[in-house]
Amino acid sequence: MNDVVQVAWEPAWCTLAALGLEAVVGYPDALHRRLRHPVAWIGAALDRLERRFNQPRFSDRARRTLGAFSLLLVAGAAALAGAGLQTVFAGSAWGLAAFALVASVGLAQRSLFDHVAPIARALDQGDLAQARLAVGRIVGRDVEQLDESQVAAAGLESLAESFNDGVVAPAFWLLVAGLPGLFAYKAVNTADSLIGHMEPRWRAFGWAAARTDDLMNLVPARIAGLLIVLVGRRGLTTMLRDAPAHASPNAGWPEAAMAGALQRRLGGPAAYDGVETARPQFGRGPAPDAADLRRGLRVYLAACALMWAALAAGGFAWGR
Repeated sequence: MNDVVQVAWEPAWCTLAALGLEAVVGYPDALHRRLRHPVAWIGAALDRLERRFNQPRFSDRARRTLGAFSLLLVAGAAALAGAGLQTVFAGSAWGLAAFALVASVGLAQRSLFDHVAPIARALDQGDLAQARLAVGRIVGRDVEQLDESQVAAAGLESLAESFNDGVVAPAFWLLVAGLPGLFAYKAVNTADSLIGHMEPRWRAFGWAAARTDDLMNLVPARIAGLLIVLVGRRGLTTMLRDAPAHASPNAGWPEAAMAGALQRRLGGPAAYDGVETARPQFGRGPAPDAADLRRGLRVYLAACALMWAALAAGGFAWGR
């Protein structure tokens, strides 16, 4: 029995257990009403630090330093918390269950599907207003004037990018560095979302968050793109050709892969707070429609399944 438990504690099996648990239960609404998601705790800490340290009276150099310090403080605390929990859990069967439960909170397979599926459902029913409302919950662009094709494209782009940010990247860091790696990644990714912007207020203070997030997603984003290409059985050329055009060194890889896998056109101009922003185009096919968003969800589920299979293969190989 001890040998079985020891094998189950191998990184690949631990990661697969966490993914499986999250896919089944997600982060239940009943729990969310009683206990805020840990990402909200990270966000609250960053908000307090930003209000204290990101002062206009400080020079850009000082704000960059204080931003790096704030990131180190929050990500370091998250990693230490993960290390402490992993030490408590290590070695036992009950500890493995607790590990999987805690780690599942940092993953978003089910959550991502549950946010994108209502967009597809509303489009299928011809309810464009509801589809706009649903897509507005997961994208930052203006949605009031989007037509069916633009809503479908926004859903697909968010699905592809979040496949990396919410699934592949946290699973990758959980695999290679356990709970400390997962918690640190979630802290960095949250910091990038909150302060890693190019607007004058954030540019200096959020520099460290943006650059660290780029670094931590460098490998996972390419894995995410490759998984989409493999399950879609096409799109490699589109991904390699179009991904580098994205302003982010990472976001373009899964988005271009999805465009190639579906043979549809994603990206292009979008309005943010009433201002149209130029964005690169991924793929050279027609614009997507509601059926393509459904196809994208199937690609997403297959890509998740392929990741699970790869982890299981790694677990068997590791235990030999």
